[in-house]
Amino acid sequence: MRIIIGGAGRVGYALARALSREKYDVVIIDQDSRAVSNAQALDGLVLHGNITSRETLLEAGIESASVFVAATPSDESNLIACSIAEHAHGTEDEQNPLISVCRLGNASFVNEYRQGHLKEWANVDHIVNPLRGAITRLNAGLRSTDIEEVIPFDDEAYVIELNVGDSAHNITSRKLGDLKEDFVHGFPNIVAVKRTGQRSFVPNDETKLEKGDRIAVAVVGLDNFNPALLTFGHEVTYFPEEPRVAIIGATPIGTKMAEDWLNHDAKVTVIEGELHLANQLAGSKLGGHPNLEVIHGDHLDKSVLEEISIEQFDVALSSLENDHANIAAVLLASDLGVTHTGLLLYDADLVKVTQRMGISFAVDRRRVAVDNMLTYIHEKVSGHYALLSAIPDVVGLTLEVTEKAKFAGKSIAEAQFPDWMTLAFVKRINLAGEWESMQPKASELLLEKDHVVMFCHRDRVLDIQKRFKV
Repeated sequence: MRIIIGGAGRVGYALARALSREKYDVVIIDQDSRAVSNAQALDGLVLHGNITSRETLLEAGIESASVFVAATPSDESNLIACSIAEHAHGTEDEQNPLISVCRLGNASFVNEYRQGHLKEWANVDHIVNPLRGAITRLNAGLRSTDIEEVIPFDDEAYVIELNVGDSAHNITSRKLGDLKEDFVHGFPNIVAVKRTGQRSFVPNDETKLEKGDRIAVAVVGLDNFNPALLTFGHEVTYFPEEPRVAIIGATPIGTKMAEDWLNHDAKVTVIEGELHLANQLAGSKLGGHPNLEVIHGDHLDKSVLEEISIEQFDVALSSLENDHANIAAVLLASDLGVTHTGLLLYDADLVKVTQRMGISFAVDRRRVAVDNMLTYIHEKVSGHYALLSAIPDVVGLTLEVTEKAKFAGKSIAEAQFPDWMTLAFVKRINLAGEWESMQPKASELLLEKDHVVMFCHRDRVLDIQKRFKV
């Protein structure tokens, strides 16, 4: 299957790298000679050209392509490229339609998509605007300083990445199968392991953990983060049920951050230096929320922060447009006594740097964008398709249990899934008509229309899809 990616920047490059490892026929296009030079290391065709040029798209093989991804930083270029790509591909071959995925940041374009108009005038099948997912990751990851990464799988399902700590004496050097028998309330569900000097792997009952292993653990509900941390040798930091949250900047990002925290019973104060932005938020529908306060003032002015008693806040976040300005804002809040600080970053290289600075949690927006694109490209999956952050080549994918699957109607134990794959969650529609996530128990029946989140090594994805008859 040929996949053409427009844009060899951070997002496009990371996407191309992930897809080439899955042995897809990848073509990447960019008009920046430096980006083209960097992309030469990828296993695929790299073209120097403009993605809005029909000639360039034809040279890339758009007529036989299955997917076109417009991943440049320019919304306008991405929209034009998707429209031209669809026209150049042609519609004669119904067996090979073109799937178009468009990276967008402009809220008006996103609204056009949500209203169903974007398909009509730009031939866009899917858009990627990862802000909401990035905020969900950030807010979840702030609940503990020892969580390295959080990947939401919707419906209160999360995969958290952490290391096996030095104090986890009671679980190392013992088989996981034996440990599961010792834990009355269930041993945390480990879906992937990375050990220094070894290939990443999916554990089974014979696996023995070692101190320093990087593990990915499937967790249902934010309340279950702490039990997992305790099990694997970490101290648990207190996080209040109704936290006080300070957000620097009444930007669109800051507004969405505030909305998310308010939905989780937080008390939110937004500090904005521009009077018109502060007034805009205060006068909006969200501004009328009883737990939201909007302050006009300089976030770097200690007197402003002292006036609102910043030291009594549990969380400080920054939503400014510049990474370095964001870092400076939360570092000041941290210096003044805020325990949990977080950032959404454009520059992936700064994520590790901020951890060394003492900032609690940072999210790489590029990673979220790539995960979203991979989900749309793998259209046969029923939900998220995600890469693990520091456990290379292990992926999570969501699949539907259909009547064609041999294990439909059987228990998880009876399904006898092979040990190269592991079940993270079972998702089912409850009596209220809403999806809910469950930890997989051996006695749990797998029903038709259930969604399951499976983890496996990247080279086993097709094997899993065959088992689920997709």
